[in-house]
Amino acid sequence: MARVLIVDDAKFMRTLVRDALTKAGHEIVGEAENGNQAVDLYKNLKPDLVTMDITMREKDGLDAASEILKSDGRARIIMVTALGQEDLLARAIKMGVKDFVVKPFPPERLQQAAAKALS
Repeated sequence: MARVLIVDDAKFMRTLVRDALTKAGHEIVGEAENGNQAVDLYKNLKPDLVTMDITMREKDGLDAASEILKSDGRARIIMVTALGQEDLLARAIKMGVKDFVVKPFPPERLQQAAAKALS
């Protein structure tokens, strides 16, 4: 079981991610709706895994992931994002993000990505 931080500006997406990961036995320790909150919560909660949306106000998911990875090189981050952002995903993978899941997703796909990132 992993401690997970969910980052997405859409509440319904956070709920979908929460449902998929709690069904797989993970504990949701926090939720953020923008990159600034994500960075702060990561520092305070030290989760085992972060699910990160790319497109958000204030600070996007790439900047937040970059900041988290700079402060903790062992951070495990999965990008959960819409289709058509392949160029951004390539940058994220180069940066050290473990995997990505394209919205809308079947719960099993997110569960697989989490298992892979945590292994």
